[in-house]
Amino acid sequence: MISRLLRALLFAAALPVVAYADAIDVKNVTFGPGEDGFVVNADFGVGLSAALEEALNSGVALHFVVEFELERPRWYWFNEKEVSERLQLRLRYHALSGQYRVARESLYQNFFSLADALRALGTVRDWAVIERERIRPGQNYLAQVRMRLDTAQLPKPFQVSALTNREWALASEWKRFAVNSGAEERPSR
Repeated sequence: MISRLLRALLFAAALPVVAYADAIDVKNVTFGPGEDGFVVNADFGVGLSAALEEALNSGVALHFVVEFELERPRWYWFNEKEVSERLQLRLRYHALSGQYRVARESLYQNFFSLADALRALGTVRDWAVIERERIRPGQNYLAQVRMRLDTAQLPKPFQVSALTNREWALASEWKRFAVNSGAEERPSR
């Protein structure tokens, strides 16, 4: 009986511990036509360091930025930047209600757990980034997306920490992908 208990404890100790990593991973990105133009859908895996989680639970709002860039490659010069868009997101903890709030522009959602709030923060859906008329038919483009903590939005004492401490530097790598606009004809006006 004791050896079974000892084996079970050793087995449980060998299992990986699920914890928040202090990184942002780009899991999935799609770019395609929407109602008014082209939209981006993206999934990011967001994890907070212990320092960021402590600051969040102490009432400091964490501002995140999702950045999108679309470039037209040129063989004779640098790529021409067609679009550069930013989406502002905010994560805040309300101690009185015990809830985390994720805000996207003027819309917000409340969550009882940090894991659910981080999952919602990392989900970007139907983000309109470019009007349909700005994409040239038959043209190839290069697109890239990333998410990062906007340290410029932190209170001043935390901005100093963000400059010198790696725990405050939270950003994903750029996820790059090719976009072919197809050879469809534009509607005449």
